[in-house]
Amino acid sequence: MFTLTDPLEEEIEIEGNVYPLDLSFDNVLRFFDLMDDDTFFDAEKIEIAFEMFIDTDKEFDFETKYKVVKTIVETFIASHNDSNADYSSDGGDSKQYYDLKQDAEYIYASFLQEYGIDLIEQQGKLRWEKFVALLVGLRDNTRFKEIVGIRAAELPRGKGMEEERKRLRKLKQIYALKKDQKTKEAELDAMFNMLAGGK
Repeated sequence: MFTLTDPLEEEIEIEGNVYPLDLSFDNVLRFFDLMDDDTFFDAEKIEIAFEMFIDTDKEFDFETKYKVVKTIVETFIASHNDSNADYSSDGGDSKQYYDLKQDAEYIYASFLQEYGIDLIEQQGKLRWEKFVALLVGLRDNTRFKEIVGIRAAELPRGKGMEEERKRLRKLKQIYALKKDQKTKEAELDAMFNMLAGGK
């Protein structure tokens, strides 16, 4: 949980030893890309993810790597990804109207507009938890939130709204997500459950 009273954890303990964690936002985004990459088996994804997150040359068995990656995802990533970043039209719809990869340009421009933060310069520096907090805090006049608003907006009904419906429908087509978005948390849970069942 993100708090203003505790420092962000920079290390993780594995088998009695402490190792540095890399939870920079760009590393987590690369992790999401890895999870979406069908060229790797789930077990391979765990191996790669462990190397991405943990700075160590020490060898660990798969069981340990699995537990460590699962702990990192549940503790630091999934809880910040889905609980805070579901943008919907009325707050009651849990459908996700954005994609961190597809909307990368809009997010970059919006961070620069809103905070003066160049996300390219922040690669390897800005922590994932901070990135998510800043993403959620973007105002409605930023490009990212404008596009999310278009995707979430319901088409107006009633007489005299034909032109507005046509305009909004066209914008929805322009900014439509390329595929239906499932929550990352659900995808990760499915992968971990499958691996756990195979052990």
